[in-house]
Amino acid sequence: MPQSSYSLSEHFGFILRQVSQRYAAQFAAAFGDDLTSPQFTTLVTLLNIGPCSQNQLGRLVATDAATIKGIVDRLLKRGLVITSTDPADGRMLIISLTKTGRAAAETSIDVVRRVNNEVLAPLTPDEQELLMGYLRLLR
Repeated sequence: MPQSSYSLSEHFGFILRQVSQRYAAQFAAAFGDDLTSPQFTTLVTLLNIGPCSQNQLGRLVATDAATIKGIVDRLLKRGLVITSTDPADGRMLIISLTKTGRAAAETSIDVVRRVNNEVLAPLTPDEQELLMGYLRLLR
């Protein structure tokens, strides 16, 4: 059987997935079952911009409508967000942080900073800046 000369160790997507898996594992180790990365992103987005429609929130956290609905539902059950109907458009659902949700978002930021620092530790500060700059260009 012929063997390919293509090496996965040089494949961008494969390496990116491995780094993503490493980050996800460290995130999970830091938070356990308390918070997922998409939930963190959602909470911090609401912390930064304030109440917004579920549709807009999904766009801001780069997720589809079904996924953001699931994230919001789980955060609702935990009392971290509340929903209300937009007075101007009764079809639109507005998502807001609760006091508990605001505290959870603020507390989790320091933990995520630590996780980021752990994952990026093999790089010098200059290399970290370069990597982040390149990743921003690729998104």
